[in-house]
Amino acid sequence: MLNDHRQLSRRRFLGNFAFVSAAIAAGPGSWVIRPDWANAAEGPIRIGIATDLTGALGFAGNTDANVARMVASEINENGGLLGRPIDLLIEDTASNESVAVGNVRKLIQRDKVDLVLGGIASSMRNAIKDIIISRGKTLYIYPQAYEGRECTPYLFCTGPVPAQNCDRFIPWLIKNGGRRFALPGSNYVWPQTINAYARKVIESSGGEVVFEEYYPLDQIDFSSTVSRITSNKVDVVFNSVIPPGVGSFFKQLYEAGFSRNGGQLGCVYYDENTLEMNQAHEIEGLASSLDYYKALAAEDPVSAKIQSAYEKQFPGKFRFSAGSAATGTYRGLKLWEAAVREAGTIDREAVAAALDHAKIAEGPGGPAEMVPGKRHCRMNMYIGVAKAGQYEIVARSAGPVEPKEC
Repeated sequence: MLNDHRQLSRRRFLGNFAFVSAAIAAGPGSWVIRPDWANAAEGPIRIGIATDLTGALGFAGNTDANVARMVASEINENGGLLGRPIDLLIEDTASNESVAVGNVRKLIQRDKVDLVLGGIASSMRNAIKDIIISRGKTLYIYPQAYEGRECTPYLFCTGPVPAQNCDRFIPWLIKNGGRRFALPGSNYVWPQTINAYARKVIESSGGEVVFEEYYPLDQIDFSSTVSRITSNKVDVVFNSVIPPGVGSFFKQLYEAGFSRNGGQLGCVYYDENTLEMNQAHEIEGLASSLDYYKALAAEDPVSAKIQSAYEKQFPGKFRFSAGSAATGTYRGLKLWEAAVREAGTIDREAVAAALDHAKIAEGPGGPAEMVPGKRHCRMNMYIGVAKAGQYEIVARSAGPVEPKEC
């Protein structure tokens, strides 16, 4: 018995030594062990981030990865979670579903993460969600603004959906732009679904859809579309063409005199990152509907603190912005943190039950809360207009806006 006890103690010591050795390793997903991590011997809580570090949406994915690094570091600096450190593991989804599937499997099967957060395009979410939820029995948080209708158990959405993007924005576009709308979009699920929602709001608000059409994701010549917009005297272009084509589309619209002749551009995903795709004069007056703009930092101390912390840690071209899911990433991780603290465990069932009604009093753009039973998030919404390459906020919701999903 004594020898058995000594052998067990030795194994525990070696296991704990290996844990401490790992804890002091350097790297983007590493952490330094602290004396106030009471349950450090249980090992880290592992968060998998699956996002586009490369590919067409790499500008957004790198921002999201940076936000995850910032939030994980903040949690660890404050003693970890449930007395344990957070270990962040980041995999590239590369704007390519086949690459993403393999890399997400690594997070689930090799790294055995307790949560996966990520995905930008809806096609990416659809490609990886079954691997995470059904096969991996893991929670999944999708942070991007998207077309809605995702009601899968254990999948929580923390970005805006069509009701939040459109219900106030489209009446504003009609009032400030006109009643005749064109709905050009890229040919995949998000543009088609949000345009179906937008059409209903346009028509119920007294507007008219002149035409609606879709283009290959890599299309860059929009001359025939621009001609159709001008010849049909369209007042408002409600755009859902995405990168890389959107920059060319907006440039060609400008060159055709659309904005100079009183036309109004509207886009529910265009943020500070995407403003860089065009010369400022080409998109002057473009209106967007988002849950956050950098301009809020001038009036909201919490937004200012978050914005400043991000810019200090990650100076450069990957800006903290709403359209790239940076705010949804921040919101998602903080809501999950609140749920884990309430549950007192990382068990999927318990955390999902707590996340169903999780709230945060502070975040970029204001407080946020999950709608019980709906797995979508209430949040404040803002309308911004591009002026000289930056956004000015011209309208805002009176409080958190209902997602109206599930």
